Amino acid sequence: MTTSIHVTALDSVVNVNSLFTLAVFIGLAWNPYDSSTILVEKGTRCFANSNIAEDMVKFHVYSFSSFLFSSLVALAIKQAIKLSKSHAFNININFRGSQFLEHVDVNKTLLRVGMLVSGAGSVAGSVFLMLALVNVVQIKVGTLACGSGHAFAAIVPLVILVPLALLIYVCVGLYAFTR
Repeated sequence: MTTSIHVTALDSVVNVNSLFTLAVFIGLAWNPYDSSTILVEKGTRCFANSNIAEDMVKFHVYSFSSFLFSSLVALAIKQAIKLSKSHAFNININFRGSQFLEHVDVNKTLLRVGMLVSGAGSVAGSVFLMLALVNVVQIKVGTLACGSGHAFAAIVPLVILVPLALLIYVCVGLYAFTR
């Protein structure tokens, strides 16, 4: 089984999770009730209460822990592949000398399970980040309960595009497992 593709995929998972983790940290460092950035007046029906702010923080923490979990699993699999190189491997160098195609004997079932678990962590982190962003929008432009048109305009594309992208990600990942 060629593992250079798997190592590249694991690197990509870690890189994307790192970007999302940065977004989560920025979200956690932000003051949701900074009066200079809120477009809804305090005390009105559309003003977000403390429960929405608490949910925003909770979803950011859940998102962070999911992305961290996914990255750690991906790094552990990558390390296991590198450690297994000492047992058996072949390296083919192309004519430029810069491309290495490696063959390593690894447990295919464990590799697939690990990649599936890592992918599930990334999906969970993305869902929690989306939920946190829904709460950010409600704090900034008004709650969905009051019928804020600005909130609906921001949230509807978010809850359509993110799940659609996650569905594509899951389908491609499952397709890769069958090959």
